[in-house]
Amino acid sequence: MKLVVVLTTFPSKETADSVAERLVEERLVACAQVLEGVESVYWWEGKVEKGKEWLVLLKTTEEAYKRVEERLAELHPYEVPEIVAIPSLSVYEPYLNWLRGEIG
Repeated sequence: MKLVVVLTTFPSKETADSVAERLVEERLVACAQVLEGVESVYWWEGKVEKGKEWLVLLKTTEEAYKRVEERLAELHPYEVPEIVAIPSLSVYEPYLNWLRGEIG
């Protein structure tokens, strides 16, 4: 079982906190970290947009990732949310054991 870190962004802290808590409560992720003050620049509907967002790092397992992706897409307010999974190269074994025990 491998750790996967999922990156996503939200337009407000309240939404980021709410979705993060929901995914932890549903035991899809063992941990969610909400990082404030991300400045995003991106193309949207033919023009460059810029705005403040909140980055959320979600810790889950490779096996649970598809469920996390589906649920995150359901809960997310964006039409096309950023949902990027980064597999782990190596993880401290006690942390990985804890993570395994927390994913439902």
